[in-house]
Amino acid sequence: MLQTYWPEFATLALIHFLAVIAPGPDFAVTIRQSVRLGRRAGIATAIGIGTGISVHVIYTLMGVGALLHTTPWLMSMAEVLGGAYLLYIGWGFLRQAHTPIEVSLTDSDNNKPATVSVRQSLMLGFMTNATNPKATLFFLAVFTSIVSASTPLSTQMLYGVWMCLVNAGWFIVVSLIFTNPRVRQRFVRMGTWFERITGVLLLGFSLRLLVHAGQRLLT
Repeated sequence: MLQTYWPEFATLALIHFLAVIAPGPDFAVTIRQSVRLGRRAGIATAIGIGTGISVHVIYTLMGVGALLHTTPWLMSMAEVLGGAYLLYIGWGFLRQAHTPIEVSLTDSDNNKPATVSVRQSLMLGFMTNATNPKATLFFLAVFTSIVSASTPLSTQMLYGVWMCLVNAGWFIVVSLIFTNPRVRQRFVRMGTWFERITGVLLLGFSLRLLVHAGQRLLT
């Protein structure tokens, strides 16, 4: 059956991959977790991000995404919640900026226990993606403009699974790159500046969402 929808899937997969590799909150959080906490935390965060995509896939297939799009105040609430969460973690990163990043090569190789649990890293990745309303708009646009209404739900679910795997896979690669001893040591030398830059980027994403939500409510 998938062979019948191969052109549709190929188009969807390409657009999704281009969206995934574009820098955003997921990218910033994965790099920060990898540099500060090591490979285990970075990979767990990446898997959490991939899992978070499932939230957007599920409500898009259920039609909730279309409801959000046609109900401005609901979309604004989603943007406020997403912006508030990014504000929370961005501010947390800034508060931790004064804490020295203690790194050894064994930590990068996963022979040293991570400072935070795998569950915490998974949840951070999951929430960062699941609360991003920009993903809502992306999935709504993609599924309405590329995926045919005649495409079986089972096939659409396979599309969703693929996107979850691609998200997780891409950010695992990002984590592996930034936990490479040489790459990681370079970022660690930046110390507090690296943490501050990451925190400011997340605050910027947050403020952009909150401003957009405010404009939507005022119009």
